[in-house]
Amino acid sequence: MTSLESATNPAHEVPDVSQLVVGVLGGTGDQGRGLALRLAKAGQQVIIGSRDTARAEASAAELGVGVRGADNATVARESDVVIVAVPWDGHAATLTALRGELAGKIVVDCVNPLGFDKQGAYALKPEEGSAAQQAAALLPDSRVTAAFHHLSAVLLLDESVERIDTDVMVLGEDRDATDVVRALAGRIPGMRGVFAGRLRNAHQVEALVANLISVNRRYKAHAGLRITDV
Repeated sequence: MTSLESATNPAHEVPDVSQLVVGVLGGTGDQGRGLALRLAKAGQQVIIGSRDTARAEASAAELGVGVRGADNATVARESDVVIVAVPWDGHAATLTALRGELAGKIVVDCVNPLGFDKQGAYALKPEEGSAAQQAAALLPDSRVTAAFHHLSAVLLLDESVERIDTDVMVLGEDRDATDVVRALAGRIPGMRGVFAGRLRNAHQVEALVANLISVNRRYKAHAGLRITDV
């Protein structure tokens, strides 16, 4: 595909998301804080959440760039798009508690169910098939998508790194919702959102993080992904 064809391909078109408020559940963890920082630096309105309001506010103040902190329920209510970046062992409980607040919202699940042993990281397979499918089952009134799985928290939080050259695989049933998430990914310098299928295909995307952890350990790197010929 030539650059001209890429520029005129309707599949590459994304909506204007500059006025949307993005909330991050688990926003005091490294992944959540990193995503909040990058999106805020790109001009997005961002709120990070925690079960502990004071902790969320302190983390937001540390990040700066206009990020606000609040309890998880407030974040869910006041955001248009909510990124779920909580630990896997708290995933179901967090979403169940926020089902009402998340109704009607675009929910972006970036949780990777992983186990660790002496041989390193390995993928877990939830009963529902994936973390994203569990989210969809728990949040029937939300527009659940899956994205941002393969990003290095170290790079996200390192402000000396101006560009993070990687693609973000975006999955979901609602094409308008996945387009919004693709657009958010594209606001971060170096990133591009790429539609990668329905939620039934989320398990292998989540599981691939175990491979990237192995790559990073072997090569002392912060590896990402690029999709070719798109």
